[in-house]
Amino acid sequence: MIKFLLDESCDAAVALALKEAGYDVLMVAHISPGIPDEDVIKLALEQDRILLTEDKDFGQLVYATGKESCGVILFRFPSNEREIMAQKAVELANTEKEPLQTAFVVLELTKTRIRRKSDE
Repeated sequence: MIKFLLDESCDAAVALALKEAGYDVLMVAHISPGIPDEDVIKLALEQDRILLTEDKDFGQLVYATGKESCGVILFRFPSNEREIMAQKAVELANTEKEPLQTAFVVLELTKTRIRRKSDE
């Protein structure tokens, strides 16, 4: 089963929707508020969770520098379309499943880009 860790930058509605869909979701805001990004990645890795975030810094930290992770989903939605984010997260989790592990995903309103380690 896929497990998720919701970064503090990410809308809590995403966590609620994934939980309602039956996924295991922890929120950094509830377990370790204010921890640095590197510690967020470490926590996700230790607990085998895919990180959900709206913070582009994780792109630099994980994708660009190659820091090990269990996967990252970066949400890029315009402010007037945020209510769709949670639905899109559930759709992605339901359709992609295991290949999300270790992938770097950019989830946008009209497209999804998935970069897996095997693609490199």
